[in-house]
Amino acid sequence: MAQKPAQSAHGATAQQLNKVGRGRMRIGFIIMMAALLLIAGRLVMVQGLDTGNMAQAAENQRTVVQKLPAVRGKIIDAKGNVLAESIVRYNITVSQINMGKYEEYGHRVVDEKTGKSSIVEYTKDEGLKQLADLLKLPVDQVVQAATGDKSFNYITKDVSPLVEKQVAELGIPGIYSEAVTKRVYPMGAVGGPIVGFVDADGKALAGIEQTMDAKLTGTDGSRTYQAGKNGIIIPTAPVRTDPAVDGQTVQLTIDQDIQYYAQQAAQQQKEQYSAQYASVSVIEVATGKVIALGDSDSYDPNNVGASDPANIGSRTVSAVVEPGSTSKIMTAAALVEEGLATPMSHYLVPPAFTIDGQTFTDAFDHGTEQRTLAGIIADSMNTGTVMAGSALTPEQRYDYMRKFGVGEKTGIQLPGESPGILADWQNWDGRQQYTVLFGQGVAQTPLQTTMIFQTIANDGVRLKPTIVESYTAADGTVTKEPTAPGVKVISPKTAQDARDMLEGVVTMTDYKVVGIPGYRTGGKTGTSEAPADNGVGFDGYTSSFIGMAPMEDPKYVVGITVQRPQGKIYGVTQGNTFNQVMGQVLRSYDVPPSTTPPVEPPKFYK
Repeated sequence: MAQKPAQSAHGATAQQLNKVGRGRMRIGFIIMMAALLLIAGRLVMVQGLDTGNMAQAAENQRTVVQKLPAVRGKIIDAKGNVLAESIVRYNITVSQINMGKYEEYGHRVVDEKTGKSSIVEYTKDEGLKQLADLLKLPVDQVVQAATGDKSFNYITKDVSPLVEKQVAELGIPGIYSEAVTKRVYPMGAVGGPIVGFVDADGKALAGIEQTMDAKLTGTDGSRTYQAGKNGIIIPTAPVRTDPAVDGQTVQLTIDQDIQYYAQQAAQQQKEQYSAQYASVSVIEVATGKVIALGDSDSYDPNNVGASDPANIGSRTVSAVVEPGSTSKIMTAAALVEEGLATPMSHYLVPPAFTIDGQTFTDAFDHGTEQRTLAGIIADSMNTGTVMAGSALTPEQRYDYMRKFGVGEKTGIQLPGESPGILADWQNWDGRQQYTVLFGQGVAQTPLQTTMIFQTIANDGVRLKPTIVESYTAADGTVTKEPTAPGVKVISPKTAQDARDMLEGVVTMTDYKVVGIPGYRTGGKTGTSEAPADNGVGFDGYTSSFIGMAPMEDPKYVVGITVQRPQGKIYGVTQGNTFNQVMGQVLRSYDVPPSTTPPVEPPKFYK
């Protein structure tokens, strides 16, 4: 009798179980092979098809981009003397991690006598002591800075290139250097308010540094290399360098020697009269170039923190004062240009002159006098100026002041320039319409007033004062600062008549303190009240003198302003200061002495 096949507990035979098992094995095998194929495919893709991306990712992790800072351009004077420059200094740094790997290290030393080299073993402590001695720092301070787990730390900052070289020669593992630039001002306070300064981060904050920042600032370069985890450059990897482009050199019109002289003169005026401040400016007539812009209390850009913040800018371009009687020559020129008067026109001038209910007197006592226009200007008479000037309509008075540049910025390349104050003629009150004829009720910067005299000296053509001469790029290319076209204000004949009247101030009055041996000179004094800082009333005076020389062909104008001098105001004079500064300028630039006699226009008529 045949045997029945054995059955499982579930009723399945062995054959059936074997068949099921073999099926499951085939499925498992298929799944396993599919997984292996997937992995293999991924490996092929990564290793064979995606090698660029993976390699690039790895390279990116190793790539270091080091900035190569551009050197800020120099500022130089008209003769090439350096007023500002950037020098290379170094910060000494340490990788504490790298240094920790070397308790001892070998350093190659060259015998100076024999020239032979040998390896000398040093401990880390010995190396740090050598470093401390070289840097003139306490050993404990250097050890503390070099100990830890930082990849970057400073040992000290601002060392010279020589010291940096000596540090490198020590060959201490983990000690590096970081190149930085430092702005220095070799002439110190000479031209400080003109040159300006930059802060510790290199941001330009004042003067030419600020206005010419775009020219002075170069374009940083870069060095790209690959480094290992320890920060050390991989020697076989390529290095790409994009060199920095240094900033341009800015050449000024300023003459360093004349600038120094003008600053000294301004300081002397301030101290002599215990004034709030004083300024002395020198302008080349034919070009409008600023030869000097001297302010008292000039600061040293190397040590700005030691200066009063009020002295940071140049008051010659930012301070606003009433010009006083220096404006009378503008009134006289307008009258002559309009055909309403000549220097010899006659005026019967009373001791007090009343017009439209407004009464005007003079600083000195006199009776009714038969004065020429030249005589009115010579003795600076308010009465005669208003009498003569009233022939001009208020609109004409305003228009001529605008033509001479009053009420607008000169455009000099310095920050903080003020346009001054000139109200529209339609807003003048009953008195202001006359006081503007002699420089009150209007406010100007000392530079604006000086440029009015430049216009008269330049045959009636007003120029824009310029303090920047040119720019020199890193490749040596020189670009001249564009010259703005002049503005014709009065005719050459009117300008000559005005110059004759200015010379008469020197030759025909008691103001004979002005005089430079061998040269004809002319100019005008000015005195006005100084408004109080709180805006209520007046609390002092402004005293000034603007002059030119030589009068037969003026080459230079010198303007002097003293704010709030103490003592008797009529004892204040800038005549001697004018002589000193103008005399120095004429000698420095070899201006030939005058060969014609001075003009002496009569003050009175019969």
